[in-house]
Amino acid sequence: MKVTMEHVVDVTDADFEQIVIEGSKTRPIVLDLWATWCGPCRTLSPILEKVAQERQGAFLLAKLDVDANPMVAGALGVQSIPTVVAFRDGEPATGFVGAYPEDEVNRFVDSILPTEAELETEVAHAEEEAGDLEGAEQRYRDALSADPDNREAAVGLGRILADRGDTEAALELVTPHLPDPDAERVVAAIRVRGWAGEEGPGMLVSAKRLAALGSWREALDAMLASVPDDRESARDAIVSVFSVLGDDDPLVVEYRRKLANALF
Repeated sequence: MKVTMEHVVDVTDADFEQIVIEGSKTRPIVLDLWATWCGPCRTLSPILEKVAQERQGAFLLAKLDVDANPMVAGALGVQSIPTVVAFRDGEPATGFVGAYPEDEVNRFVDSILPTEAELETEVAHAEEEAGDLEGAEQRYRDALSADPDNREAAVGLGRILADRGDTEAALELVTPHLPDPDAERVVAAIRVRGWAGEEGPGMLVSAKRLAALGSWREALDAMLASVPDDRESARDAIVSVFSVLGDDDPLVVEYRRKLANALF
């Protein structure tokens, strides 16, 4: 029987990927695995539906009949029902087996919803992307006040501070989160900016100064040309540039291959 309530949907093996996996990248999804013959399911399902309605879209309840859709249940290793699995960011995050009472269901939902700090960080990141650095900075600081261990808030604030030259404060924020790629990117950006003050002769020094100015292709070409003379230093410099640009940058894809050829 198809559900028609807002914030509650039926899913199948065919649309599970789109609705649950992809959908959980924008908000939490609670997957209710049930069957018509399951007595405890008839107790739990109405509670889940009630909580979903009360939370007004904070999460989506996705209901899957395991008899009609065995592929998802098999992939998740479901051995008994009712089984409830929460998805966040495209991955299963937590879950439970059995018919929980309503207060326990609410506690479970509370554990998977974004915290105040996480919500604040999402808004801060959007403001940063839009160029409102002052607003983003304050929101990142508010998020860290609520949760000092929030990685995204620390790295976001560190990124803003690094961009305006407050390197000591930026490093203090992001260093505890290494080797997280976003934290490493901030550290690498600080390192590369510091190359503007490099002095002395040699192609590698000139290449570093080019990188500090943002002349990435010219810098990478010169760094590659320096590999035969100073293999380790040239490699380290290139890797620093890769960290600043990010793995998806076309230059990184191109020059990672060139670096491998130069080294091996």
